[in-house]
Amino acid sequence: MTSFASLILLNGKFHTVDREKPLANAVAIKDGKFLAVGTENEVMQFADAQTQVVDLQGHTAIPGLNDSHLHLIRGGLNYNLELRWEGVPSLADALRMLKEQALRTPSPQWVRVVGGWTEFQFAERRMPTLDEINQAAPDTPVFILHLYDRALLNRAALKVVGYTKDTPNPPGGEIQRDSNGNPTGMLIAKPNAMILYSTLAKGPKLPLEQQVNSTRQFMRELNRLGLTSAIDAGGGFQNYPEDYQIIDELHQKNQLTVRIAYNLFTQRPQHELEDFELWTDMLKPGQGTDFYRHNGAGEMLVFSAADFEDFLQPRPDLPPGTEVELERVVRHLVEHRWPFRLHATYDESISRMLDVFEKVNQDIPFNGLHWFFDHAETITERNIERVKALGGGIAVQHRMAFQGEYFADRYGIEATKHTPPVAKMLSAGVPVGLGTDATRVASYNPWTALYWLVSGRTVGGMAMYDDDARIDRETALMLWTQGSSWFSSEQGKKGQIKAGQLADLAVLSEDFFSVQEERIKGIESVMTVVDGKVVYAAGSFSPLAPPAIPVLPDWSPVTTVPGHYRSAPPQGAARVGLVRQGHQCVGPCGVHKHSHDIARGSDVPVSDDNAFWGALGCSCFSF
Repeated sequence: MTSFASLILLNGKFHTVDREKPLANAVAIKDGKFLAVGTENEVMQFADAQTQVVDLQGHTAIPGLNDSHLHLIRGGLNYNLELRWEGVPSLADALRMLKEQALRTPSPQWVRVVGGWTEFQFAERRMPTLDEINQAAPDTPVFILHLYDRALLNRAALKVVGYTKDTPNPPGGEIQRDSNGNPTGMLIAKPNAMILYSTLAKGPKLPLEQQVNSTRQFMRELNRLGLTSAIDAGGGFQNYPEDYQIIDELHQKNQLTVRIAYNLFTQRPQHELEDFELWTDMLKPGQGTDFYRHNGAGEMLVFSAADFEDFLQPRPDLPPGTEVELERVVRHLVEHRWPFRLHATYDESISRMLDVFEKVNQDIPFNGLHWFFDHAETITERNIERVKALGGGIAVQHRMAFQGEYFADRYGIEATKHTPPVAKMLSAGVPVGLGTDATRVASYNPWTALYWLVSGRTVGGMAMYDDDARIDRETALMLWTQGSSWFSSEQGKKGQIKAGQLADLAVLSEDFFSVQEERIKGIESVMTVVDGKVVYAAGSFSPLAPPAIPVLPDWSPVTTVPGHYRSAPPQGAARVGLVRQGHQCVGPCGVHKHSHDIARGSDVPVSDDNAFWGALGCSCFSF
């Protein structure tokens, strides 16, 4: 008896990440899984009168992207509060956006720019000054986080957080002061970021119903970029179970559009083992559903083992008691068969951590337990082999795309050429999954991360890697899909366009495999499918999109700057460069071709898709 599909996608260029069938031009989907993958004739056998059939118009389609390290749950609670500078091309643009948002933001709310940018992306190649920030926003509190190293506060923010001449520097941080001892507005992490995050936590939160809206808006933004899964790494000021109620509610209402596997991050220095003893009694790894499931411990296991990178500061040494504290926690986790992850930047720290893991393994064999390091920027080949011997993996993020210039200044350009050494990890046969570590340092945009890995360049354009350290596009995509599935113990369940796997995919605005390297950064999804359902659609696929969700509150930065910076509306087809003399364009229908002579320098409106294509005389956008 034939099983009929609910959705069939035809006329696409499917890169399946399946070695047995790497390419296809059609897929059939039923009950949230791929039913068939192959040619149009093969797939149409599963169509009946109720099957929805969509022509992809020749677009490239890939498995849904899976971020192996994202702070989605915490980021979702705050997304509607934050002005994003990801991808903004100039400091002048950034300050203009800051000024406009300050005028829209009601008291007592703040304007917050929380990570995802670097001064090297700006044409001016510099940070904003405190004077510029105060001029842009004289009355509304402003908090701007820069990587792990500093935060900038305007005078209004200093007043509301209560930092004065008499405020002492907190442990591990510095309140910069002028010659009279008054705070200037610069907070400096020396050597950890606690002063930055604790100050940010003083700001007003959204009410509960708006936190729900904020989380849904963040997921929609991730869907827009082709993301369908993420492994949530927990985070500071993200308590379990209190700060998980929003994501729990969305899961119960079937409103998640990104699959989430979550790790639990201890919040109490010197009481970490107590936290994990409590949680191992409450939860089992894998508990939940394919949309929301528990994934184990970390990325913090004990606070003494944290070696947060700030390449403006010397490498910190872990304190002498780290091994004892870490061993107690790891021993407990392995006994209870809890997977775990651990934040580790420097090889020196990784060596000491591996000493602990090897000691525990002698008494309680890891025996296939999924555990892994996060980041591992300077890990050596010797320690890569030690990770492999213990059956571990390494989750890599593109933090160096934002901090490569600082690393090169401190350690030299030669040292940057294998930081992190992804090619060597793959050569050793260690599981590798890619991600972003968004939202407080790097951008959540997976295409920025893919550009970094493929081109070997920072977002500021600095060449970091030689050819032997760069990753080809097919491998990079594999690491963002199939590779990341290992890190939530879901290998074989998702990460490929393959019959029987979860039906998650992204239809791309441009062909990732052939587009010029610089254009990788601008790729978006024009249709994202999760669980066999369209969760996002743009351009010619817009009629398939679910109803839009109004942004709350209405003064949110997201209403005017919806996530990663774009100078033009979403692309239904490749748009950049269309407006030039005698160019033949392909309209959003992807089928009809028209030749138009547009005078150079013509001011073609691009406020919406109809206006853009109408200005070109292309009528095929109509439905």
